Amino acid sequence: MSSQTAGGNGREVWQRLMAGNRRFVQGVPLGRNLPDVRRTLMQGQRPQAAVLCCSDSRVTPEIVLDQTLGDLFVVRTAGLVLEPIGLGSLEYAVDHLRVPLLLLLGHEKCGAVTGAVLHPQEAAGHIAAIVEQLAPAVERARQTGQTGPHLIEAATEEFLRQLADDLRHRSAIIGQALNQGRLHLVVAKYHLPDGRITTLSAGS
Repeated sequence: MSSQTAGGNGREVWQRLMAGNRRFVQGVPLGRNLPDVRRTLMQGQRPQAAVLCCSDSRVTPEIVLDQTLGDLFVVRTAGLVLEPIGLGSLEYAVDHLRVPLLLLLGHEKCGAVTGAVLHPQEAAGHIAAIVEQLAPAVERARQTGQTGPHLIEAATEEFLRQLADDLRHRSAIIGQALNQGRLHLVVAKYHLPDGRITTLSAGS
């Protein structure tokens, strides 16, 4: 189903996206008439959700959530690190496109987080800016005493939760939409082996 005909509040949208993920996991995606979808979208876009996702090529939101053209407004950066242009893009989706759902979608074995955990001093060029944003979450994860792959996953989840809090406070537009109950914020994680998405936190 295209968002042009779907509608619903943020919680309802999230349930539809999770149903799409289940179809993806089972290998039974919906069939879609893409020429018809393209023609419909010529009238404008009404995405049902904004998604901040890692740039990792193994995690494409439209595919892993079994959505189609026009359904998702996606911003992708390595490690989900956020800078002004990415934040402004999310604000545009919330303020102008009036999406009811904002999804922060991390994933297992994130290369950006792995680099920040294992060899932060080796980051060259602007990659260092990514590591710098991840560093506080890595340090908090280290305090749990975990090591190796467990530390990387703990740091990933710590950063995702920190990011959700940062978005509320760094963006007056997003914060206001959350406080008004117009926007639903979900933090979730994609599992590489089986394609499942699990919810880490959900709420306005």
